[in-house]
Amino acid sequence: MRVLIVEDEKKLVDIIARSLKAEGFAVDVAGDGAQGLELATSYAYDAVILDIMLPKLSGTEVLEAIRQKNRQVPILMLTAKDAVADKVKHLSAGADDYLTKPFAFSELLVRVRALLRRAPVQRADAFTVADLEIDRLSRQIKRAGKRIDLSAKEYALLEYLMLNAGRVLSRPMIIEHVWDQSFEGLTNIVDVYIRQLRNKIDGAHEKKLIKTIRGAGYVLSDEAG
Repeated sequence: MRVLIVEDEKKLVDIIARSLKAEGFAVDVAGDGAQGLELATSYAYDAVILDIMLPKLSGTEVLEAIRQKNRQVPILMLTAKDAVADKVKHLSAGADDYLTKPFAFSELLVRVRALLRRAPVQRADAFTVADLEIDRLSRQIKRAGKRIDLSAKEYALLEYLMLNAGRVLSRPMIIEHVWDQSFEGLTNIVDVYIRQLRNKIDGAHEKKLIKTIRGAGYVLSDEAG
């Protein structure tokens, strides 16, 4: 799942982003309200973590602008203000939850996962390709009914492949989404993780789902070929 963090405190951003990535999330970061609004309205995120006190545009303005576009993305507000009136104001404006600084990452993670569970029903939280199943909330993977254990990065890679089943994904696309980095210096890492994933997903099965498209990238598909 992909999360957008809109926060101008760099140290806090680094901690949240690093911790979420360790839990298997892909993370984008914006350091001001204008950039946060642009990202939030241009890409499909599973959740947005939004600070109230931001340069250029306040978190309140960003929240209102997102909701004016009828965006269903869950939004968790961060603030140093703990007044009830302030919480009511932002919850009424469309925020889904409210977390007062300072906070423990464990609490933020619990709240993010709770928001994902309460997300609108039209959000797909489970996918199936042939006999391969992925539950994005519990992060459970099954092939032919048998559970498969994956590392956090293997899970993120498989989720991205399944979300784009039937679509060829290039190495740069995979790196940008799964590793949140540019392609430079990561030439072989996709191939390494694809090989590990194949061993776990396809190794014991006659039908192979993860395919290499020579010169283009990789695709997860149940079609022959």
